[in-house]
Amino acid sequence: MKHTIIGTVVTGMVAAFATSAIAATEIQWWHAMGGANGERVDKIAADFNASQSDYKIVPVNKGNYTETMTAAIAAFRAHEQPAIVQVFEVGTATMMGAKGAIYPVDKLMSDMGEPFDKSDYLPAVISYYQMPDGQLLSMPFNSSTPVLWYNADALAAAGADVPKSWDDVKSASEKLLANGMKCGFSFGWQSWVMVENYSAWHNISMGTKENGFAGFDTELTFNNDAVEGRLQAIADMQKDGLFKYGGRRGDSLPLFTSGECGMWMNSSAYYGSIKKQAEFKFGQTMLPLDTGVASAPQNSIIGGATLWVLAGKSEAEYKGTAKFLNYLSSPEVQAWWHQETGYVPITTAAYELSKSQGFYDSNPGTDTAIAQLSLNTPTPASRGIRFGNFVQIRDIINEEMEALWAGDKTAKEAMDASVERGNALLRKFERSVK
Repeated sequence: MKHTIIGTVVTGMVAAFATSAIAATEIQWWHAMGGANGERVDKIAADFNASQSDYKIVPVNKGNYTETMTAAIAAFRAHEQPAIVQVFEVGTATMMGAKGAIYPVDKLMSDMGEPFDKSDYLPAVISYYQMPDGQLLSMPFNSSTPVLWYNADALAAAGADVPKSWDDVKSASEKLLANGMKCGFSFGWQSWVMVENYSAWHNISMGTKENGFAGFDTELTFNNDAVEGRLQAIADMQKDGLFKYGGRRGDSLPLFTSGECGMWMNSSAYYGSIKKQAEFKFGQTMLPLDTGVASAPQNSIIGGATLWVLAGKSEAEYKGTAKFLNYLSSPEVQAWWHQETGYVPITTAAYELSKSQGFYDSNPGTDTAIAQLSLNTPTPASRGIRFGNFVQIRDIINEEMEALWAGDKTAKEAMDASVERGNALLRKFERSVK
């Protein structure tokens, strides 16, 4: 009996030590995806974990984009940072300025011996996150661009064509209201859509130094006649009910999906939500052109986020992180993510796979975002923006635009104030990185 008990105990101890020795290395992934997209992130992590036994990706939602980045910065200072954190595109300059805090993806892949070819990625996506020498700082994940969503049933009933220009948007809105609709159009993420992308779409710089790409000593210049003229025209349309402001981020989505507004400008990544919520036939088309400003569109710029690898973790965690990032970028995973969410596929292979699967044929318009981003070779004015403290600057622009919609300021006053207040934050950021 004694020998049996001792043998059982020893066997159990050996098994416990063996299990401990081969336990998967846990890798924390902090992200900002909520709702259905949060569930999709969980699925990607679970599928990767099931594909091998050495590493376990642990996805943790940390709130919205701003909250996630703030949490990661605080965690790094406390030496409790995750290996991977999702940061939205306007946090790029801030992450770049965090000396010693990041592990560039290029270097990670090389150090860990993982195959990695940057030519596999869509140029419009990857160029935003590269240094002048081509080094890639973070891994593209959920990239999107704003499009014009429209209620196809409502436009048809009102006898209005799908808009191609801002004049068309106004005309279609008038017809929608005449046919009984309460509102012509709305938009969300207003700084991103109506200042940042409006500028790129019309090949207008938002700031000096190639929109911040060529140096942190940049200044904002979006208080120009084109931007101010378009915003003032929209404010004037509000008086007639043609335009209705519905809040920041995606707060105005219900205005569209409920059938109150016939058109909505916001991210292509709302495809999943609109498909689930709208009880009418809908479509998406390219952003409208301001024909008094440009004769043809240039290209839109991306939003969404990338995955940054933070310094201070173990080699085992980095090895698993590199393998996971390669898995995340595989054609199958990216095609699935793209088709489920409306985010653009980050690689050419994922786009071609979606095409061969007939996704664009059965879902017309879902390649609009890709077409917009790839319309022309990006110029210094349309490549994107890389301004320090731009998370806070966006809040300033939002405040000033809301003053415009409330009738408290003109577009010129709002944009002049945005630039003055924003430039003060740029100088503060420049001093901090020096």
